[in-house]
Amino acid sequence: MTVFDNHLGLQRAKQLNRDCHCLSLNRQQLRRELSAQTHGDSLCQMICEDRPHMISDVAVFVAETSLQKQRDIIDAIERVIALPAYQQRVLAYAPRSARFQPKASGVFLGYDFHLDDAGPKLIEINTNAGGALINLLLAKAHNACESCPCQLDFPNSALTSEQTIIDMFETEWRQEGNAQALLNIAIVDEEPDQQYMLPEFLLFQNLFAKHGINAPICDPRELTFRDGKLWHGETAIDLVYNRLTDFALELPAQQALLQAYLAGAVVVTPHPRNHALYADKRNLALLTDPVVLQALGVDKATQTVLLQGIAHTIRVEEQHADDVWLQRKQLFFKPAKGYGSKAAYRGDKLTRRVFGEILQTDYVAQALVQPSERQLQISDQSVELKLDLRHYVYQGQSQTVCARLYQGQTTNFRTPGGGFAQVVVVPKALAPGQAISA
Repeated sequence: MTVFDNHLGLQRAKQLNRDCHCLSLNRQQLRRELSAQTHGDSLCQMICEDRPHMISDVAVFVAETSLQKQRDIIDAIERVIALPAYQQRVLAYAPRSARFQPKASGVFLGYDFHLDDAGPKLIEINTNAGGALINLLLAKAHNACESCPCQLDFPNSALTSEQTIIDMFETEWRQEGNAQALLNIAIVDEEPDQQYMLPEFLLFQNLFAKHGINAPICDPRELTFRDGKLWHGETAIDLVYNRLTDFALELPAQQALLQAYLAGAVVVTPHPRNHALYADKRNLALLTDPVVLQALGVDKATQTVLLQGIAHTIRVEEQHADDVWLQRKQLFFKPAKGYGSKAAYRGDKLTRRVFGEILQTDYVAQALVQPSERQLQISDQSVELKLDLRHYVYQGQSQTVCARLYQGQTTNFRTPGGGFAQVVVVPKALAPGQAISA
């Protein structure tokens, strides 16, 4: 008979992350997939040679029960974010552009988790989360392990379909009341040719082109707002796929884009309101404060999920500076509007000088949640890499999940053997005759 045991699934995932050394990424298939793209040689060069640690050769094993808990945490957060009282609270400290309410939902929200022995813990939410299309590329170039005891298939998910991504952007377009065809999408980031994720921008450009959508990759300074439309050169832009880290569109370079957005002349996704509601890290202090949750009218069951499933977070404020300093070794410090681990600090490495600088701006301090690990072989040596998990979420639904492997303080895409990694789901059911070692 089939045996169901939640603990066995967790135990087996941990064991496989330690013992399975299969190189499941098929590099030859990866090159074939890239070569089939427009500018395939350039993509092969950028991903395989120039960015050798963007993609890991190994998969990461995650228990089905752990993934379900992560989805439960996402659902609970979404319920709170939908509350008018919550929105009023966070918009009070949001930039003015976030108070404009578009109809578009916002593509590719990224919910990032660490896995500790007590269960998954959300550490942050991002609104322009990269890697979704890289993850789809990985799914096309992975082989299931055959030579070790894992022998698990790689999962199918919503984002194994390119059409799902196209449908998502089409939905954003339709939600803003547009009946005509979506023809021109601008993929916008500051100096995109210098960005580490440029290969993904090119993959998006190719994907859009396959579906009849023109998609220039451009710096926001290349955009102009005139005659009631946003223009890239002589092309009127319908929708902006926003990869900027100026989340409120406040800098001078973004003013044409901001004006067009506020005028309803272009669909922007994700948009400033997404960041204000989801990704400002001060929000995590609200979501992990039982007094605030009670005041917002959050039901007890949802409160329990949030308080157990999100790393406890506080705002760093002058009046509590002495207490925070004393607790610093158990904390991780992040700027409220930060991204990509920039200006983030482990408390045990914090100096008095840097702490003084932190007190002068908006920072949060988060309970330090140690990431779990994935062991692999590099040049006949056993190496342990840290890992985190990212869910790509649209309209409250987790579409797919990937892992990121790294060494050091934070995810960096500079670690040999590290990078984006496919997730293999370890079921809680053991089939007849299937065993797991202790």
